[in-house]
Amino acid sequence: MSFFLTGTDTEVGKTVTCAWLLLHYRYHYWKPIQSGMDTPDTEIVRKITDFHESFFFPPTYELQQPLSPHTSAKLDGIKIELSNFKLPRNNTKIVVEGAGGVLVPINGRKEFMVDIMAKLSLPILLVARSKLGTINHTLLTINELKRRNLPLKGIILCGEKNRDNKESIETCSGVPVVAELNLMKTIDKNTLLLNKPGEKLDEIFASAG
Repeated sequence: MSFFLTGTDTEVGKTVTCAWLLLHYRYHYWKPIQSGMDTPDTEIVRKITDFHESFFFPPTYELQQPLSPHTSAKLDGIKIELSNFKLPRNNTKIVVEGAGGVLVPINGRKEFMVDIMAKLSLPILLVARSKLGTINHTLLTINELKRRNLPLKGIILCGEKNRDNKESIETCSGVPVVAELNLMKTIDKNTLLLNKPGEKLDEIFASAG
């Protein structure tokens, strides 16, 4: 089974978390929308993991500017169509990385990143910061996913551990924090392999078959 990995915001650690999951569970990687082609996230994950190119699928849309997809697509003269999104290969275990947060618009038709998530119908993992401000961002995101009846499996907190924030998020949302990834100054294959996912995340991936 594949997973869709989303975040509470941009720059919360989604791409590094994807690399981390690939390293520990040997999944493939796909980013449906890449906004900004100077340093594509697919290339970042490939370099970190050192996996063969066969583990990576090309984006459905490659947009030149590092902006919200709807803006970047407009500048490129492209219209993003929800109907064009489908898993690149059946029966392949893939970590799918979203762009930005769940309500990032993808076009001018009032369709959002969360609509891609709904169309793909994958279990969801939510990446959030561990530091101050995360409770509000995380609870708002969880509420939107619940409102749409999307299958959120758990939260991954990125950054220095903060027990109060972790407990508050779990208590207020009823959704478990299934892993905490301490982002070191040096992020590479070795440091990510040293960060063990833990039993809760192991159970989620084991149940995926």
